[in-house]
Amino acid sequence: MWKLPRARRTLRALIPAAPLALTAGVLPAYGVALAPPAPTGAPLKCSTADGPYQRQVEELMGLQADGSQSPADCEAIQKYQESQLIVPADGSAGPITYTALYWDWAQNYPEKLSGCPQREGRVACVDLGHQILWVASKGKVAFTPVAIRSGRAELPTRTGWFRVERRKEDDWSTLYNSPMTYSQYFSGGQAIHGVYNNLYEGPGSHGCVNLRHADAQRLWSTLQQGDAVYVWGKKPGA
Repeated sequence: MWKLPRARRTLRALIPAAPLALTAGVLPAYGVALAPPAPTGAPLKCSTADGPYQRQVEELMGLQADGSQSPADCEAIQKYQESQLIVPADGSAGPITYTALYWDWAQNYPEKLSGCPQREGRVACVDLGHQILWVASKGKVAFTPVAIRSGRAELPTRTGWFRVERRKEDDWSTLYNSPMTYSQYFSGGQAIHGVYNNLYEGPGSHGCVNLRHADAQRLWSTLQQGDAVYVWGKKPGA
């Protein structure tokens, strides 16, 4: 596993927008209960338990990767969570923290991304296991990784090879009564499209691949009808 550059372990300078803030409530997409942020000056008590992604988070943060939570680990993880508005910022190495760190890493090292087979034409690579999407062309990254929200446990995003079947710039879901900006359908009613709400809220999509609105807009200019889409992996916590 690769780690983030030392200067960027608590900041995401390359991300073109503010961190995707989380809110209080329940995040069933990851099976994590969320608590309201602690008041200023009163941080949450650090978790002493090993998180489900302990070793991966330690590796990405450049900590001692022994898979065991220490007070120093918790303090470093908690500071990262606070910088990214991840709640609860309790220092636990959970799936949200892991995927956020992996997104950081992927933006710095796009040439090291794996899992998406090489093709001559453009391929939209949808990595459910790390909740990111990028576009490859002839083995090179043509669209840098962005964060996604895939389908919830009972309505998962389909995996396998697909193609962009149709595109609609300003679509609306009559089934779920919600906007679907820059929709690029790849498998029946499942599409890659933009959303205006927080990607880290709720149990996940109804099968679509959700992107932030700005990322979906940029992707719209990259992909074309007929381009390949490859989806693989399993959403963390699903």
